[in-house]
Amino acid sequence: MLAVGHSDQRRGFLAAGYGRPGERFRLAAFPAGGPGSGPASQGMSWAPVGRRWAVVTAWNPGGRRASGEHNETAQRTLSQRWKGAALDGLNGEGAWAEPALILLDAPLTEALRLGREFDQAAILYGVGRRVALVWLNRGRTRIERYWAAPVGGSGEARPV
Repeated sequence: MLAVGHSDQRRGFLAAGYGRPGERFRLAAFPAGGPGSGPASQGMSWAPVGRRWAVVTAWNPGGRRASGEHNETAQRTLSQRWKGAALDGLNGEGAWAEPALILLDAPLTEALRLGREFDQAAILYGVGRRVALVWLNRGRTRIERYWAAPVGGSGEARPV
């Protein structure tokens, strides 16, 4: 995600879609269906109840646009660094779409390490349909908690 300041960058992360084609989600304050409804069963086949996962990209380090060649090389290196199972994913839409990896059964410490290694502002870390936007600014970690709501689901993105 690109942005001038933290608040712009945060708005970009909250507005973005994540996931795989046909299995996209957004960050939402409540599970699909509203408060008290529990996790949705549609989409996100990689995120059954209890499974840990993370979304990490190597594109546009430091929130600054990098060349296509740099981004593609960095993303290949990220793929090589992760030794576990992964799925190809996508952050954002249209001109702001960035390839990402969905790391399956990922320990949080490893997802954080990879995000920092590739100078990312934040990563997503989830267990089932619960997902955190984890900020990595200046070596400090800050967490905002959300639900993964399938695109088309309800719920304004805001921390819970």
